[in-house]
Amino acid sequence: MSRNYSRAAADGVRKRRRRNSLLITGAAMAVIIVLLVTEQVALLYLIATLGVVALLLVVAFSDLEDRREAVVAGAVPAPADDSAAIGDRSGAPRVTTATYATNAPRRPKRRTKR
Repeated sequence: MSRNYSRAAADGVRKRRRRNSLLITGAAMAVIIVLLVTEQVALLYLIATLGVVALLLVVAFSDLEDRREAVVAGAVPAPADDSAAIGDRSGAPRVTTATYATNAPRRPKRRTKR
């Protein structure tokens, strides 16, 4: 019973987030249309510039490589770069493979009850 309740709660949260994102998108579209109709191009240009700056700041401060977790878990050195050997054809490139899963067969998925 609790599992069904948590699934229903997760569906409710998902629907609420989707609704909020659609409302924000609609509001942004309405603002842009109003600015275009009233010929406030300078204000539209300023808002667009500030939006690009905000996006660049988010990307600049995001931890794309998740470095903090790698430092805590013990940093693994990066594999050697064989691009020079490939370009010179002086040696065979070293191929490294990483396995993140087991070879055990997967269990079949459960059918959801409706």
